[in-house]
Amino acid sequence: MASEEIAEAESVLQSFERRFLAARTLRSFPWQSLEEKLRDSSGPELLLNILQKTVKHPLCVKHPPSVKYVRCFLSELIRKHEAVHMEPLDELYEALAEVLMAEEPTQCHRSYLLSCHFEKVRWMESHNVCPSEIGFLCAALTPSRPIQPSGDSVTLSESTAIVSHGTTGLVTWDAALYLAEWAIENPAAFAHRTVLELGSGAGLTGLAICKTCCPSTYVFSDCHSCVLEQLRGNILLNGLSLEPDTTDPERHPGHNAHDTESPRVTVAQLDWDVVTAPELAAFRPDVIIAADVLYCPETVMSLVRVLQRLSACLKDQQAPEAYIAFTVRSPETCWLFTNELGQTGIPWEAVPHHNQKLFPYEEHLDMAILKLIL
Repeated sequence: MASEEIAEAESVLQSFERRFLAARTLRSFPWQSLEEKLRDSSGPELLLNILQKTVKHPLCVKHPPSVKYVRCFLSELIRKHEAVHMEPLDELYEALAEVLMAEEPTQCHRSYLLSCHFEKVRWMESHNVCPSEIGFLCAALTPSRPIQPSGDSVTLSESTAIVSHGTTGLVTWDAALYLAEWAIENPAAFAHRTVLELGSGAGLTGLAICKTCCPSTYVFSDCHSCVLEQLRGNILLNGLSLEPDTTDPERHPGHNAHDTESPRVTVAQLDWDVVTAPELAAFRPDVIIAADVLYCPETVMSLVRVLQRLSACLKDQQAPEAYIAFTVRSPETCWLFTNELGQTGIPWEAVPHHNQKLFPYEEHLDMAILKLIL
Protein backbone atom coordinates (compact mmCIF):
# COMPACT_ATOMS: atom_id res chain seq x y z
CA MET A 1 0.00 0.00 0.00
CA ALA A 2 1.39 3.41 -0.96
CA SER A 3 2.29 5.82 1.83
CA GLU A 4 -0.50 8.20 0.79
CA GLU A 5 -3.08 5.40 0.97
CA ILE A 6 -1.77 4.36 4.37
CA ALA A 7 -2.09 7.94 5.62
CA GLU A 8 -5.67 8.18 4.30
CA ALA A 9 -6.63 4.90 5.94
CA GLU A 10 -5.07 6.05 9.22
CA SER A 11 -7.05 9.30 9.02
CA VAL A 12 -10.31 7.36 8.56
CA LEU A 13 -9.37 5.08 11.44
CA GLN A 14 -8.61 7.98 13.80
CA SER A 15 -11.84 9.72 12.84
CA PHE A 16 -13.87 6.61 13.66
CA GLU A 17 -11.98 6.16 16.93
CA ARG A 18 -12.51 9.69 18.24
CA ARG A 19 -16.13 9.87 17.18
CA PHE A 20 -17.07 6.48 18.55
CA LEU A 21 -15.34 6.98 21.92
CA ALA A 22 -17.20 10.28 22.31
CA ALA A 23 -20.46 8.67 21.09
CA ARG A 24 -21.03 11.29 18.41
CA THR A 25 -23.99 10.97 16.06
CA LEU A 26 -23.50 8.27 13.44
CA ARG A 27 -24.11 10.72 10.61
CA SER A 28 -20.89 12.53 11.60
CA PHE A 29 -18.70 9.51 10.77
CA PRO A 30 -16.77 9.47 7.45
CA TRP A 31 -18.87 6.66 5.97
CA GLN A 32 -18.28 7.72 2.38
CA SER A 33 -14.51 7.62 2.84
CA LEU A 34 -14.85 4.20 4.43
CA GLU A 35 -16.87 2.88 1.49
CA GLU A 36 -14.24 4.14 -0.94
CA LYS A 37 -11.49 2.45 1.06
CA LEU A 38 -13.45 -0.80 1.23
CA ARG A 39 -13.94 -0.83 -2.53
CA ASP A 40 -10.21 -0.32 -3.09
CA SER A 41 -9.21 -2.96 -0.54
CA SER A 42 -8.99 -6.67 -1.11
CA GLY A 43 -9.04 -7.62 2.58
CA PRO A 44 -10.86 -6.95 5.86
CA GLU A 45 -7.92 -5.26 7.62
CA LEU A 46 -9.46 -1.78 7.76
CA LEU A 47 -12.77 -3.02 9.18
CA LEU A 48 -10.99 -5.16 11.75
CA ASN A 49 -8.86 -2.18 12.74
CA ILE A 50 -11.98 -0.02 13.08
CA LEU A 51 -13.55 -2.69 15.29
CA GLN A 52 -10.47 -2.71 17.53
CA LYS A 53 -10.40 1.11 17.73
CA THR A 54 -14.11 1.39 18.56
CA VAL A 55 -16.17 -1.41 20.11
CA LYS A 56 -13.09 -3.37 21.22
CA HIS A 57 -11.13 -0.30 22.32
CA PRO A 58 -9.72 -0.78 25.85
CA LEU A 59 -11.54 2.35 27.04
CA CYS A 60 -14.87 1.00 25.78
CA VAL A 61 -14.28 -2.43 27.25
CA LYS A 62 -13.53 -0.89 30.65
CA HIS A 63 -16.10 1.93 30.46
CA PRO A 64 -18.93 0.81 28.13
CA PRO A 65 -20.77 3.33 25.96
CA SER A 66 -24.53 3.19 25.41
CA VAL A 67 -25.70 -0.30 24.37
CA LYS A 68 -28.12 1.21 21.86
CA TYR A 69 -25.33 3.32 20.37
CA VAL A 70 -23.01 0.33 19.95
CA ARG A 71 -25.82 -1.68 18.39
CA CYS A 72 -26.62 1.04 15.85
CA PHE A 73 -22.94 1.58 15.05
CA LEU A 74 -22.27 -2.10 14.39
CA SER A 75 -25.40 -2.41 12.27
CA GLU A 76 -24.25 0.48 10.10
CA LEU A 77 -20.72 -0.92 9.86
CA ILE A 78 -22.14 -4.26 8.71
CA ARG A 79 -24.30 -2.51 6.09
CA LYS A 80 -21.25 -0.73 4.69
CA HIS A 81 -19.37 -4.02 4.64
CA GLU A 82 -22.18 -5.82 2.82
CA ALA A 83 -22.55 -2.98 0.29
CA VAL A 84 -19.22 -3.87 -1.33
CA HIS A 85 -20.17 -7.56 -1.68
CA MET A 86 -17.41 -8.95 0.49
CA GLU A 87 -17.51 -12.24 2.31
CA PRO A 88 -19.21 -12.02 5.74
CA LEU A 89 -16.87 -10.85 8.44
CA ASP A 90 -17.52 -13.02 11.47
CA GLU A 91 -15.97 -10.59 13.94
CA LEU A 92 -18.59 -7.93 13.13
CA TYR A 93 -21.53 -10.29 13.61
CA GLU A 94 -20.07 -11.71 16.80
CA ALA A 95 -19.66 -8.18 18.22
CA LEU A 96 -23.27 -7.36 17.30
CA ALA A 97 -24.54 -10.58 18.87
CA GLU A 98 -22.90 -9.61 22.17
CA VAL A 99 -24.93 -6.39 22.45
CA LEU A 100 -28.27 -7.48 20.94
CA MET A 101 -29.53 -8.92 24.22
CA ALA A 102 -27.84 -6.45 26.57
CA GLU A 103 -30.00 -4.06 28.60
CA GLU A 104 -29.64 -0.31 28.23
CA PRO A 105 -28.57 1.35 31.52
CA THR A 106 -29.50 4.91 32.43
CA GLN A 107 -25.81 5.89 32.47
CA CYS A 108 -23.19 5.41 29.74
CA HIS A 109 -19.58 6.43 29.19
CA ARG A 110 -17.97 8.78 26.72
CA SER A 111 -14.21 9.14 26.29
CA TYR A 112 -12.19 11.98 24.78
CA LEU A 113 -8.59 11.51 23.67
CA LEU A 114 -6.24 14.32 24.67
CA SER A 115 -3.27 15.64 22.72
CA CYS A 116 0.28 14.70 23.69
CA HIS A 117 3.41 16.78 24.20
CA PHE A 118 4.88 15.42 20.98
CA GLU A 119 2.03 17.02 19.02
CA LYS A 120 2.91 20.41 20.52
CA VAL A 121 6.58 19.89 19.73
CA ARG A 122 5.82 18.92 16.13
CA TRP A 123 3.66 22.04 15.75
CA MET A 124 6.48 24.26 17.02
CA GLU A 125 8.97 22.53 14.76
CA SER A 126 6.70 23.02 11.74
CA HIS A 127 6.54 26.74 12.58
CA ASN A 128 10.34 27.05 12.64
CA VAL A 129 10.67 27.46 16.39
CA CYS A 130 14.32 26.82 17.22
CA PRO A 131 15.18 23.81 19.44
CA SER A 132 16.27 25.93 22.40
CA GLU A 133 12.96 27.82 22.36
CA ILE A 134 11.02 24.55 22.14
CA GLY A 135 12.78 23.25 25.23
CA PHE A 136 12.25 26.53 27.06
CA LEU A 137 8.54 26.71 26.23
CA CYS A 138 7.86 23.11 27.21
CA ALA A 139 9.81 23.49 30.45
CA ALA A 140 7.96 26.69 31.29
CA LEU A 141 4.60 24.97 30.93
CA THR A 142 5.50 21.66 32.56
CA PRO A 143 8.68 22.32 34.55
CA SER A 144 8.90 18.92 36.23
CA ARG A 145 7.58 16.74 33.42
CA PRO A 146 9.57 15.34 30.49
CA ILE A 147 8.41 15.85 26.91
CA GLN A 148 6.65 12.60 26.12
CA PRO A 149 3.33 11.38 24.70
CA SER A 150 0.67 11.51 27.39
CA GLY A 151 -1.62 8.92 25.80
CA ASP A 152 -4.20 10.37 28.14
CA SER A 153 -7.95 10.69 27.88
CA VAL A 154 -10.96 11.97 29.78
CA THR A 155 -13.68 9.40 30.41
CA LEU A 156 -17.06 10.53 31.67
CA SER A 157 -20.09 8.78 33.04
CA GLU A 158 -23.08 10.60 31.58
CA SER A 159 -26.83 10.25 31.36
CA THR A 160 -28.19 8.54 28.25
CA ALA A 161 -30.89 11.24 28.10
CA ILE A 162 -30.27 14.90 27.24
CA VAL A 163 -32.65 15.96 30.01
CA SER A 164 -32.84 13.87 33.16
CA HIS A 165 -33.62 14.63 36.81
CA GLY A 166 -34.83 18.04 35.62
CA THR A 167 -31.43 19.18 34.32
CA THR A 168 -29.32 19.22 31.15
CA GLY A 169 -26.12 19.16 33.22
CA LEU A 170 -25.64 15.38 33.11
CA VAL A 171 -24.28 15.36 29.54
CA THR A 172 -21.38 17.11 27.79
CA TRP A 173 -22.23 20.01 25.48
CA ASP A 174 -20.18 21.16 22.50
CA ALA A 175 -19.04 24.48 23.99
CA ALA A 176 -17.32 22.52 26.78
CA LEU A 177 -15.32 20.65 24.13
CA TYR A 178 -14.54 23.91 22.35
CA LEU A 179 -13.30 25.57 25.55
CA ALA A 180 -11.24 22.49 26.47
CA GLU A 181 -9.57 22.60 23.04
CA TRP A 182 -8.69 26.26 23.51
CA ALA A 183 -7.31 25.55 26.98
CA ILE A 184 -5.12 22.69 25.72
CA GLU A 185 -3.76 25.02 23.04
CA ASN A 186 -3.22 27.80 25.61
CA PRO A 187 -2.02 26.06 28.80
CA ALA A 188 -0.17 29.14 30.07
CA ALA A 189 -3.56 30.73 30.85
CA PHE A 190 -4.07 28.12 33.59
CA ALA A 191 -0.61 26.87 34.59
CA HIS A 192 0.10 27.24 38.35
CA ARG A 193 -3.13 29.21 38.87
CA THR A 194 -6.38 28.70 40.78
CA VAL A 195 -9.29 28.05 38.44
CA LEU A 196 -12.96 28.33 39.36
CA GLU A 197 -15.40 26.76 36.91
CA LEU A 198 -19.02 27.86 37.01
CA GLY A 199 -21.58 25.26 35.91
CA SER A 200 -19.15 22.37 35.48
CA GLY A 201 -21.78 19.84 34.36
CA ALA A 202 -20.24 16.45 33.53
CA GLY A 203 -16.74 17.87 34.06
CA LEU A 204 -15.08 17.54 30.62
CA THR A 205 -13.47 21.00 30.45
CA GLY A 206 -12.11 20.95 33.97
CA LEU A 207 -10.72 17.44 33.70
CA ALA A 208 -8.99 18.29 30.42
CA ILE A 209 -7.45 21.38 32.03
CA CYS A 210 -6.34 19.44 35.12
CA LYS A 211 -4.66 16.81 32.94
CA THR A 212 -2.95 19.11 30.43
CA CYS A 213 -2.57 22.65 31.80
CA CYS A 214 -1.02 22.22 35.28
CA PRO A 215 -3.33 24.42 37.38
CA SER A 216 -2.37 24.60 41.05
CA THR A 217 -6.01 24.42 42.21
CA TYR A 218 -9.20 23.60 40.35
CA VAL A 219 -12.68 24.22 41.75
CA PHE A 220 -15.55 22.50 39.94
CA SER A 221 -18.96 23.90 40.80
CA ASP A 222 -22.63 23.37 40.03
CA CYS A 223 -25.91 23.66 41.88
CA HIS A 224 -27.87 20.49 41.05
CA SER A 225 -27.38 17.61 43.49
CA CYS A 226 -27.44 14.91 40.78
CA VAL A 227 -24.92 16.84 38.69
CA LEU A 228 -22.61 17.21 41.70
CA GLU A 229 -22.84 13.50 42.51
CA GLN A 230 -21.99 12.51 38.92
CA LEU A 231 -19.25 15.16 38.78
CA ARG A 232 -17.50 13.78 41.87
CA GLY A 233 -17.63 10.32 40.37
CA ASN A 234 -16.12 11.53 37.10
CA ILE A 235 -13.26 13.26 38.88
CA LEU A 236 -12.38 10.06 40.73
CA LEU A 237 -12.87 8.03 37.56
CA ASN A 238 -10.10 10.08 35.94
CA GLY A 239 -7.58 9.45 38.67
CA LEU A 240 -7.78 12.77 40.52
CA SER A 241 -8.19 13.12 44.28
CA LEU A 242 -10.88 15.27 45.83
CA GLU A 243 -10.31 17.80 48.58
CA PRO A 244 -13.09 18.37 51.14
CA ASP A 245 -16.09 20.23 49.72
CA THR A 246 -16.02 23.51 51.60
CA THR A 247 -16.15 27.27 51.10
CA ASP A 248 -14.69 28.00 54.52
CA PRO A 249 -11.76 30.40 53.81
CA GLU A 250 -9.62 28.75 56.51
CA ARG A 251 -10.10 25.26 55.04
CA HIS A 252 -10.35 26.03 51.34
CA PRO A 253 -7.70 24.20 49.25
CA GLY A 254 -6.33 27.43 47.88
CA HIS A 255 -5.44 28.63 51.37
CA ASN A 256 -2.46 26.31 51.96
CA ALA A 257 0.62 25.45 49.94
CA HIS A 258 0.47 22.41 47.69
CA ASP A 259 3.64 20.61 46.71
CA THR A 260 2.53 17.83 44.34
CA GLU A 261 2.26 17.84 40.59
CA SER A 262 -1.48 17.11 40.56
CA PRO A 263 -3.75 20.09 41.19
CA ARG A 264 -5.82 20.42 44.31
CA VAL A 265 -9.35 19.57 43.20
CA THR A 266 -12.60 20.34 44.98
CA VAL A 267 -16.29 20.33 44.10
CA ALA A 268 -18.48 23.12 45.41
CA GLN A 269 -22.23 23.44 45.42
CA LEU A 270 -22.74 26.92 44.01
CA ASP A 271 -26.14 28.47 43.38
CA TRP A 272 -25.51 31.71 41.50
CA ASP A 273 -28.60 33.37 42.93
CA VAL A 274 -27.81 32.79 46.60
CA VAL A 275 -24.03 32.49 46.90
CA THR A 276 -22.57 35.24 49.06
CA ALA A 277 -19.57 37.47 48.46
CA PRO A 278 -17.55 35.89 51.33
CA GLU A 279 -18.18 32.43 49.87
CA LEU A 280 -16.96 33.56 46.45
CA ALA A 281 -13.97 35.40 47.93
CA ALA A 282 -12.87 32.19 49.67
CA PHE A 283 -12.08 30.58 46.33
CA ARG A 284 -9.55 33.33 45.47
CA PRO A 285 -9.60 32.41 41.76
CA ASP A 286 -7.04 33.64 39.26
CA VAL A 287 -9.14 32.38 36.37
CA ILE A 288 -12.88 31.79 36.06
CA ILE A 289 -14.40 29.72 33.26
CA ALA A 290 -17.84 28.59 32.16
CA ALA A 291 -19.12 26.71 29.12
CA ASP A 292 -22.57 26.55 27.55
CA VAL A 293 -24.35 28.47 30.29
CA LEU A 294 -25.98 31.14 28.10
CA TYR A 295 -29.04 29.14 27.16
CA CYS A 296 -31.83 31.43 28.45
CA PRO A 297 -32.23 35.06 29.64
CA GLU A 298 -32.71 34.03 33.28
CA THR A 299 -29.43 32.15 33.35
CA VAL A 300 -27.65 35.03 31.62
CA MET A 301 -28.81 37.47 34.28
CA SER A 302 -27.79 35.10 37.10
CA LEU A 303 -24.35 34.62 35.53
CA VAL A 304 -23.77 38.36 35.17
CA ARG A 305 -24.75 38.93 38.80
CA VAL A 306 -22.32 36.29 40.07
CA LEU A 307 -19.55 37.69 37.86
CA GLN A 308 -20.26 41.16 39.23
CA ARG A 309 -20.14 39.78 42.77
CA LEU A 310 -16.81 38.08 42.04
CA SER A 311 -15.41 41.29 40.62
CA ALA A 312 -16.43 43.27 43.69
CA CYS A 313 -15.10 40.79 46.27
CA LEU A 314 -11.71 40.28 44.60
CA LYS A 315 -10.65 43.92 44.45
CA ASP A 316 -7.74 43.24 46.81
CA GLN A 317 -6.02 40.89 44.35
CA GLN A 318 -4.98 41.06 40.71
CA ALA A 319 -8.08 41.19 38.53
CA PRO A 320 -8.96 37.62 37.53
CA GLU A 321 -9.65 36.67 33.94
CA ALA A 322 -12.84 34.92 32.94
CA TYR A 323 -13.39 32.83 29.81
CA ILE A 324 -17.01 32.17 28.85
CA ALA A 325 -17.58 29.72 25.99
CA PHE A 326 -20.94 29.23 24.34
CA THR A 327 -22.76 28.00 21.28
CA VAL A 328 -24.60 30.84 19.54
CA ARG A 329 -28.12 29.46 19.54
CA SER A 330 -29.87 32.80 19.86
CA PRO A 331 -28.22 36.10 18.87
CA GLU A 332 -30.60 37.88 21.24
CA THR A 333 -29.31 35.89 24.23
CA CYS A 334 -25.70 36.64 23.28
CA TRP A 335 -26.53 40.33 22.89
CA LEU A 336 -28.22 40.32 26.30
CA PHE A 337 -25.06 38.88 27.87
CA THR A 338 -22.64 41.39 26.34
CA ASN A 339 -25.05 44.27 26.98
CA GLU A 340 -25.40 43.33 30.66
CA LEU A 341 -21.62 43.06 30.96
CA GLY A 342 -21.37 46.61 29.60
CA GLN A 343 -24.01 47.82 32.04
CA THR A 344 -22.07 46.39 34.98
CA GLY A 345 -18.72 47.75 33.76
CA ILE A 346 -17.09 44.40 33.01
CA PRO A 347 -14.89 44.73 29.89
CA TRP A 348 -14.86 41.86 27.40
CA GLU A 349 -13.32 40.84 24.11
CA ALA A 350 -13.83 37.95 21.72
CA VAL A 351 -11.09 35.30 21.79
CA PRO A 352 -9.84 34.44 18.27
CA HIS A 353 -10.85 31.01 17.02
CA HIS A 354 -8.17 28.43 17.77
CA ASN A 355 -6.52 26.14 15.25
CA GLN A 356 -6.60 22.86 17.11
CA LYS A 357 -9.51 20.55 16.24
CA LEU A 358 -9.05 17.87 18.86
CA PHE A 359 -12.59 16.85 19.79
CA PRO A 360 -15.34 15.65 17.42
CA TYR A 361 -18.02 18.28 17.96
CA GLU A 362 -20.36 19.51 15.24
CA GLU A 363 -18.28 21.71 12.92
CA HIS A 364 -21.22 23.73 11.59
CA LEU A 365 -22.04 25.15 15.03
CA ASP A 366 -21.24 28.79 15.70
CA MET A 367 -19.21 28.82 18.91
CA ALA A 368 -17.34 31.60 20.65
CA ILE A 369 -15.26 32.40 23.72
CA LEU A 370 -15.34 35.78 25.44
CA LYS A 371 -12.52 36.93 27.68
CA LEU A 372 -13.62 39.12 30.60
CA ILE A 373 -11.46 41.11 33.01
CA LEU A 374 -13.10 41.24 36.41
